[in-house]
Amino acid sequence: MLLNYILNLFLYFPEDKSEYIPAVITFTLFMIAAVLTMRLIIKISKHQEEKAKEFEERLRKQKIIKDEQ
Repeated sequence: MLLNYILNLFLYFPEDKSEYIPAVITFTLFMIAAVLTMRLIIKISKHQEEKAKEFEERLRKQKIIKDEQ
């Protein structure tokens, strides 16, 4: 009885299914934003990795750091 009351506080399944439309639109927008943000982070990370490798090679040529053994 108490469990039923607690679940009714948090779970709501409307009879009119058109109430799901705003939730689907919001979910879709946030999902697209999350995917685009993740792709941007990956792109920036790869660019920084390339810059770090170039910097490391420059230091190796100047003999500031030694080659790994």
